[in-house]
Amino acid sequence: VPTNAVAQLIADEWNAQGDDIAPAMMRATGYANAAIDQISPDPKTFADGLARYAETDLLCYRASEADLATAEAAQWNPLLDWAERRFDVEFTLAQGISYVAQPDATVAALRHAVRMLDPFTLAGLSTLVTLGGSIVTALAVLENHVPAADGWQATIVDDLWQESHWGADHDAQQMRHLRATEWADAARYLVALRAA
Repeated sequence: VPTNAVAQLIADEWNAQGDDIAPAMMRATGYANAAIDQISPDPKTFADGLARYAETDLLCYRASEADLATAEAAQWNPLLDWAERRFDVEFTLAQGISYVAQPDATVAALRHAVRMLDPFTLAGLSTLVTLGGSIVTALAVLENHVPAADGWQATIVDDLWQESHWGADHDAQQMRHLRATEWADAARYLVALRAA
């Protein structure tokens, strides 16, 4: 693996196993395996799959409810502003869930950014992208523009608003907790990849 820090994460996961091996709880091991076995043979195709999230990034779809839209803007606009400066792109926002096309130049620039990443980074980034539905948030976390915890809060702003208005659902909370743990593990792995 690329760094001693990643090797240590993997060793810690194996050392934490009991009589039965639980691969689902060994995420750094899984990322390394995916990087070597699945992504390295064709990293461009894998990167392009992740980059397609630029076409439908969560941050570009705003609620019709005024107070939720305000909460979304508070969390999401700074991330979009960062991405516009960082990648020299523009985003088109939509109200509701009807598809809105992003500028071709925006999609191309974000695709290029993802294609430049190595297979080990792509493996960890994929979790942030798919859990959050946002290539922008994932890249902001990867590049240390925002802490991983802040990226997660941006990801769940809609969930928390729904919960505050309609009440908590135990199953939904449990699922969100599992997703939050997976997000944090992916972010920790990405930090370990950058360690000296």
